[in-house]
Amino acid sequence: MKNLGFIVLLLSTVGAVNAQKIDLFNGENLDNWTIYGTEKWYVEDGLLVCESGPDAGYGYLATNEFYKNFILELDFKQEANGNSGVFIRSTVDGTLVSGWQVEVAPPGLFTGGIYESYGRKWLIKPNLDKDKALKFGDWNHMKIMVNGDNITTWLNGTEMITLDDKIIGEGQGSILLQIHDGGGIKVRWKNIELTMLD
Repeated sequence: MKNLGFIVLLLSTVGAVNAQKIDLFNGENLDNWTIYGTEKWYVEDGLLVCESGPDAGYGYLATNEFYKNFILELDFKQEANGNSGVFIRSTVDGTLVSGWQVEVAPPGLFTGGIYESYGRKWLIKPNLDKDKALKFGDWNHMKIMVNGDNITTWLNGTEMITLDDKIIGEGQGSILLQIHDGGGIKVRWKNIELTMLD
């Protein structure tokens, strides 16, 4: 029995060591990302900034690589309207996106919920009492776990939703940051780190 416990501990340790963490944003430029749309994406003081442009349309910043199963952690700070989002397993053509958004929005608008653009729309919203986890105008930490059919989100340590969905499970694509249409939006991002899952 003792030997079995040691083997389990050894295997879990090896798995932790082998977990591949990737810094998606280098704090200097937008290398390994592609901009879609005419909205503004730039680096300022080591932070990634998205801001509405003169067209006040949708805008996306997408990883050049596709990612399937992972844990994504990042920090965001909403200024002005702050309506944005993080897409997983998604593709974009111009500003037409196909995939699933983890909502980043002003208070009362379901940050951490899952929205399918140009498809089934809201798949799941967090209970409104969880909205108190959002620190609007300050830094927030978001964690997103995507593994097979399951997606779970956390905001500042509070689990917002968990969803099992076969269509999401079949998805292929990039990680995208969004700026919503309508103008007047500005969001800052930092510490965008991804851990690959088997």
